[in-house]
Parts: sequence; C-alpha cells; structure tokens
Amino acid sequence: MKKISTPYLLLLPGFAFLFTFFILPIINLAQTSTQTRLENGDTGQYEQTLRFANYLDAFIENREQFTRSFVYALIATLLALLISYPLAYALAFKAGKYKNILLVLVIAPFFTSFLLRTVAWKQILGEEGFVVPSLRTLGVISESTTLTSTAFAVVMGMTYNFLPFMTLPLYASIDRIDPRTLEASGDLYANGFTTFRKVTLPLSMPGVVAGTLLTFIPAAGDYVNAQILGSPNTKMIGNVIESRYFKIVDYPTAAALSFTLMAAILILVTIYIRKAGTEELV
Repeated sequence: MKKISTPYLLLLPGFAFLFTFFILPIINLAQTSTQTRLENGDTGQYEQTLRFANYLDAFIENREQFTRSFVYALIATLLALLISYPLAYALAFKAGKYKNILLVLVIAPFFTSFLLRTVAWKQILGEEGFVVPSLRTLGVISESTTLTSTAFAVVMGMTYNFLPFMTLPLYASIDRIDPRTLEASGDLYANGFTTFRKVTLPLSMPGVVAGTLLTFIPAAGDYVNAQILGSPNTKMIGNVIESRYFKIVDYPTAAALSFTLMAAILILVTIYIRKAGTEELV
C-alpha cells in the first residue's frame, strides 16, 4: 500500500500547482466568456447569461487579426527554422571546443527582458540604426521608406525573440546523430544534399517538430512585437485581447477571444503532430 501511495503523494504538489494556476483560471475564463454587460451597470460590470454567441461575435469582429496572427507566426517560424537549422548543425558537428561558448551565446538573449530585446530591435530597424541607412545607400529602399511600424519589423522581431526556442531543440536532436552514419552515407557515394535529405533531416525531425511547436505557439499569441514594432495595421489577436481586458474592459469578449485562440492553436498543433507523426516528439 505504501509503495502505491508514495508516487501519488509525490505528484500532489504538481497537481495542486496545475489546478491552482491552470485549471482554475481556465474555469474562470470560461465563465467570463459567456457573460453580458449588466443593464444600467458601470464599466466592467457583467452578469452570467450563458451567451455563447459571444464567441461567434468576437471571432467575426476580429477575424482579420486572427488571420494576421497565424500568418505572421507561420512566417516567423519558417524564418527561424531556416536560420536555426544551419546554426544547430554547426554547433553539433563543426563548433569543436567552442561549442559551449556558442551555446551560451545562443541562450544569452534569455538573460535579458523580452521587452528590452524588442525595444532594441526597434532601434536597430529605426532611423538611428544601421540597417535603414545601409539599405538606402545600396538603393534597396527609397529615402522615404521606413522599416519600423511595418509587418516586416513585426515578423523580424518575432523571429529574433523566439529563435532560441527553435535552435535548442534542433541542436539537441542533431547532436545525437552519430557522425559515422553520415560518413557511411558518403561511403555509399551519396552527395551532401542526398545525405542531408535521406539521413540528417529524418534523424533530426524530433527537433524540427519540437522547435516549430515551441516557436509557433507563443508567436501566434504574441502581442509585444506588434505593439512595439508595428502599427494599427499590423495589430495581432494578442493586441486585441490585451486591449479588451485592460483598456476597453470588455472581459467577455477578451475571454471568448482567448478561448478561440487556444482552440485554434490546439487544432492546428494536433493536425501538425498527426501529419509529422507523434513518434517524432519522443
């Protein structure tokens, strides 16, 4: 009896934490999402009417922001993958004695605030940075063109901020590949591209799946990058939820949007995992 009960007792703190900080907020969010404004009530006063039409109304009103959020998140995820894969491969096979130093540099952005990193990115892409003057000198952009307050800035900021979430899982997966496997592929007269396509990429798929999930999920709900680097025309669904909660004080709509966003991400992630194969997450 003692052997059976001890593991469950050890799990109790974890279950208590999840119940307090995950289950209860979800229940409260669900309850709030079906409320309506109290007649003749003050701002922020609502009553429970089980109005599930809040979900449809909120989605229709903000479908443009929903679409923009997923498009931006997808582009940022693909860019992060294109940058992180060669970096992770170099860390695993080419870094040598400098591997640990380079790994520290990869995770170094985590040592500073997410907000400060985004503000720094705004300065880099701003008029006072080096990017815009350099592009103007090369004739890539005109004198009147700016990079801040654009979709480009938002996507670049998201790519930069979530890059470690992509790089670390990829590195962990690629580092486990036995170099002798790649050498054997060369011994069988496979060129570099064939080796990558037939050996390296399939063996690193667990890292690809994990990295894309860890990047796409937070990017879809992000609002900091769009708030700092974007404009009203680049507003994402996270910005709408934040505005509804703290500025307009429309709690039911904000809660309905939050639930809709979670459901959409859950559906997309489930489809993605089923297509990739759940064994890739092991």
